[in-house]
Amino acid sequence: MTAIAPIRVLVAKVGLDGHDRGARVVARALRDGGMDVIYTGLHRTPGEVVAAALEEDVDVLGISLLSGAHMTLVPRILELLREARADDIAVVVGGVIPDEDVEALGALGVADVVLQDTPPDEVVRRVRAAVATRAR
Repeated sequence: MTAIAPIRVLVAKVGLDGHDRGARVVARALRDGGMDVIYTGLHRTPGEVVAAALEEDVDVLGISLLSGAHMTLVPRILELLREARADDIAVVVGGVIPDEDVEALGALGVADVVLQDTPPDEVVRRVRAAVATRAR
C-alpha cells in the first residue's frame, strides 16, 4: 500500500511587511493539520519566494500580506511561476485584503483569498480544497 504524501506548503511574507504573527499562526495550523510547512521569514522578494517554492517542490504557495502591496506583488509572483512552468502550484493569499481586490486576485489566477479573521481550521480546509482543485 502506498502512503499519500502530505501537502507541502510554503508560507511567505513578501515585501516590506514586518509583521508575521498571523503567518506563524497559519503555518502552525497547517502543520497541525498534517501538512509539511516551510516558512520563508520576513521581507522576501517575489523571486526569492518563487525560487524557494520550486526548490521545496511545494503544492501550495501561501502568501501573507498586510502591507497593501498585494496587487503589485502577487501578479509578479504569478508571472514568475508561469515563467518557471510551475503554475500548477496553488497560490493562496491571506491577510488584509480589501473586498474589492478578492475577485481581481482570483481573476489573476489566485486559488483562494483567506482574510485575516478566518479561523485556523477553515484555513486548513481551504488550503486542502485549493490543492484538490489543482489536482483535477
